[in-house]
Amino acid sequence: MNMTRWVFQALLFAALTVGFAIAGPNGLGVATAANVVSSEILVKLRSGDAMAGLLSKYGLSLTGRFGARPIFRLSVNPLGDVRAVVAALRLEPEVLIAELNAINASPEARKNRVFAIGTEVEYQQQWAPQALRLSAAHQLSNGVGIRVAVLDTGVDAGHPLLAGRLLPGRDFVDGDANPAEAGSTADLGFGHGTHVAGIVATAAPGARIMPLRVLDPQGQGNAWVLAEAILFAVDPDGDPATDDGAHVISMSLGSPERTKILDTIARLASCTIPAMPDPLEPADDVSDPGYNGDKQRCRISSGASILAAAGNNANTLKEYPAAEGAYGLAAVGASNQDARLANFSSFGSWVGLVAPGDAITSSIPGGGYGTWSGTSMATPWVAGAAALLRSANPTLSGDDVVRRLIRFAGPLCGTALRQLDPLAALQQSVPADGTCP
Repeated sequence: MNMTRWVFQALLFAALTVGFAIAGPNGLGVATAANVVSSEILVKLRSGDAMAGLLSKYGLSLTGRFGARPIFRLSVNPLGDVRAVVAALRLEPEVLIAELNAINASPEARKNRVFAIGTEVEYQQQWAPQALRLSAAHQLSNGVGIRVAVLDTGVDAGHPLLAGRLLPGRDFVDGDANPAEAGSTADLGFGHGTHVAGIVATAAPGARIMPLRVLDPQGQGNAWVLAEAILFAVDPDGDPATDDGAHVISMSLGSPERTKILDTIARLASCTIPAMPDPLEPADDVSDPGYNGDKQRCRISSGASILAAAGNNANTLKEYPAAEGAYGLAAVGASNQDARLANFSSFGSWVGLVAPGDAITSSIPGGGYGTWSGTSMATPWVAGAAALLRSANPTLSGDDVVRRLIRFAGPLCGTALRQLDPLAALQQSVPADGTCP
């Protein structure tokens, strides 16, 4: 038996003996085949120089890398045991994170919730803007000068509600520069991104929207593609010396599988890289020179606020990346027009904010309007509010914006969760408790 094969088997035996993560991406529960991309592994190394040796040792193929950063997408032989390889990699001293590539999806696609045809009148008369006191908030700020990245199924750029409000985007599903919606109404995810973008445009009419397609017509994507889009959002031209990135990132998607690499990506996007990294926290390690561009960008940028849908599970089951707990990121639940938690919304102490998500009317492909319910609809209201606050207070960091939105949120009947109040955040006044119906 040659030495390389012996070492691999020894590492594998050790991983199995200590109960290492054959358990799945979060190391806690078994990852089902439906939740991960088969035969794919995501790794973060201490140094990119270690990659060549690992490829050879484990017979892996390199399929992607984030620029010069030591974060890689790897492929395992289809006949190999991908979970066994993950377990062995986690014992390698140069490997900070090794996990399966989790599948992300819009919460509505996962629960088979599709939009109902609406009208422009219904859009104009819907309950959410009044509940959020948007008219008064827009007297103080309309989001001008702020860029909001919408990571979703793409957009219909020809919709009147989005006219003049879109920045150049990118399609990370097909790998081109056209982030248009694909598919038809027969597809579960069709129209989702256009609907979400329309809500951002309603909440922050002066902001510009950067459409980034990360979900296919069925509303599905994966963690690697999501991470690619987040990093593109904060540095579209690839030049960290230019301030052209998104100030706010809206993600109406999620997965029951935690992806620890997204902790690192969230830190890079929100510019919350710790000055004194925790040696036991792999997301903190940005010592490799491949992160120098991020450090340069963060010296001239205050980082992005990141908002993610909490999910439509009607329980406390965590959705990721919403539940990552990363600085600058908030999980968003959904409320109804009775000022209560929507009956479909996920909830729990990990949910930072709640916003209108029940029966929300917004743009759909083809120039029309549709009514949809879900935490996906709540998230862009918060993204729009973040744009209003950042526009009025350009020196705030992305993390500061999220903290202020949470601090000045209003009461939500029947729960300890708090509802978004853009006007209160702009005025820095705590909303008074109202009368619950």
